Amino acid sequence: MSDLDAQIHDAAQRLAKGQLVAFPTETVYGLGADASNPEAVAAIFAAKGRPSNHPVIVHVAPQADLSYWVSDIPKEAQQLMDAFWPGPLTLILPRSEQALAAVSGGQDTIGIRCPSHPVAQAMLKAFEQIKGPGAGVAAPSANRFGQVSPTQAQHVRDEFPDVDSSELYVLSGGSSDVGIESTIVDVSRLAQGVAPVVLRPGHITATQIAEVLQRDLGHQQAENTPRVSGSLKAHYAPRTPLFLLSAEQISVLPAGNVVAVSFEGLAPVGVHNYQAPPTPTHYASQLYAMLRSLDQQGYKAIYVQRPPQTPDWDAVNDRLGRAAAAFELDTDIT
Repeated sequence: MSDLDAQIHDAAQRLAKGQLVAFPTETVYGLGADASNPEAVAAIFAAKGRPSNHPVIVHVAPQADLSYWVSDIPKEAQQLMDAFWPGPLTLILPRSEQALAAVSGGQDTIGIRCPSHPVAQAMLKAFEQIKGPGAGVAAPSANRFGQVSPTQAQHVRDEFPDVDSSELYVLSGGSSDVGIESTIVDVSRLAQGVAPVVLRPGHITATQIAEVLQRDLGHQQAENTPRVSGSLKAHYAPRTPLFLLSAEQISVLPAGNVVAVSFEGLAPVGVHNYQAPPTPTHYASQLYAMLRSLDQQGYKAIYVQRPPQTPDWDAVNDRLGRAAAAFELDTDIT
C-alpha cells in the first residue's frame, strides 16, 4: 500500500468514526464529515462558524445509490449526471425523509455532487466500503465561513492553524484544477413546472447545461428558490479590503501601499501591479490562490479590474462580486 493509499484509507476510517477530514476536489478543498452522522455534520458548522440554515453539499462516489439522499431523480437530473458526473456540478434535488435536515439547512431539498478528483473519488469509495451503499460526505469549502476558499492543502492548514490533526485530518491531493466551487443547478421543482435554474455559476456553464437538456433554463427568483452554498451577497472575501474598478479607475489610482490586479498592467507609478490571468478558465483556477497570496503581502487594499461582462466570465465575476461586497467602496478613491 502506497503512502497515499494509506492516507486515503485513514481518511475514510476517520470519517466513519465521525471525525472531520479536509480533502481535495477538482473545485476546492472540502471540509468533510459523514453526512448521515448528526454530530459530525454539526462539527462542520462549528469549525467553520457557519450559520445552521446555510446548506452544505453531499459528495458521493461514482455510481452511488442516491436513494438514501433524494426522493426523486427526474429525467433532466439524470441527463445532467450522465453528461457531467463525475465533475464540478451540484444538483439540487428533493430530499428524502431519512437524509438529515441539517445538511440542507432545514429545507426539503438537498445538494448532491460526484467529484472527479481521483483522491476524492478514492476516499469516497473507501468510505462507501465501510458505510455501505448510499454513503455520503457532507462538505462545504474547508475555510472559515465567508473567507477565501482553499485550493491547496496548505491553505486549509493556514485557515485552521490552531486545530489539531486529531480534530481535523488534511488529505493532500495537490492544487485544485478548476479552482472555484461547483456549478449548482436546481432541478427540484420540475414537478411544479419550474424549469432547471443555475443558482451558482461555475466551470460548467449555463449554455452547456441547456445544450444537454435541449431546453431553455429558468431564471433565479427569490421566492421559493432553495438556499444553496455560496449564495450570500458577501462571500469568498480576503481579509484585505477588495474593490472592483474599471480600467480607467485602475489607471489613475493614487500611489500607496496597494495592489492593482489588471489585464493590461494598468497600475500607475507607486501602485503595485499584479497581472490578471487572461482567460476565464485560467483566472478561475488561480483566483483563490491569488487572493490568499495578496492577502499576505500587507497591502492596505486590493483593487481588481472588472473582468469582461460576458457569459464565459460569469463564474469569475460572481466570486469577485461577492468578495467585493464584503467592503464598501469609497466613491472618492479616484
